[in-house]
Amino acid sequence: MNKGVNIQDLGLKDYKEAWDYQETLFKETIDIKIKNRRESAGLSTPNHLLFVSHPHVYTLGKSGDMSNLLLSEAQLESKGATFYKINRGGDITYHGPGQVVGYPILDLENFFTDIHKFLRFLEDTIILTLEEYGLKAERSPGETGVWLDVGTPFARKICAMGVRASRWVTMHGFALNVNADLGYFDNIIPCGIRGKAVTSLHVELGQTKVDEAEVKVKLLKHFLKLFEATEV
Repeated sequence: MNKGVNIQDLGLKDYKEAWDYQETLFKETIDIKIKNRRESAGLSTPNHLLFVSHPHVYTLGKSGDMSNLLLSEAQLESKGATFYKINRGGDITYHGPGQVVGYPILDLENFFTDIHKFLRFLEDTIILTLEEYGLKAERSPGETGVWLDVGTPFARKICAMGVRASRWVTMHGFALNVNADLGYFDNIIPCGIRGKAVTSLHVELGQTKVDEAEVKVKLLKHFLKLFEATEV
């Protein structure tokens, strides 16, 4: 089993470009697995973790409800935002500058064959990172992502999640609001959940700007430890 993870920071990249790149890496891994099964080739499958941020974009998961986007095409254009229907789970979400987005493209057969455990580990990566900033983040029963003040009238989401898996290979991932412009969330019903607020790390810390490079270092540390993986 290969527990080495290739880490790439793509910087600010158009959503479709990053999605296409994910699909390429995803397909390469699937193709190796098919070859191994058909030919007993014994080839090692790679694992990847991509860090990226996107220009303003709204994405709708395959089970999502289009009515959760509250903007017309013209309004999207006026806000400099794009929209994509995509092949992950979950409903609608927003990506934009000031978010740290992580896309793990892992062959879970290198780690464990449990998609729920994979999702819990992603959540724990976020929870442990936010703990380093003095925030108590947690899961919210029946709702995806990572939240603050769960079970109170002040519950607010700080990290969205949505993944896809095939043949135990994953793609898509998490979007942590670090310095996000929260006004863009007013144009959707985030993840299809009404009446719940969204927040960002810089707001919670009362800072103008949080060091995103530092956040990525912390995320990577916890990710590698949880998955018992090494950086390559």
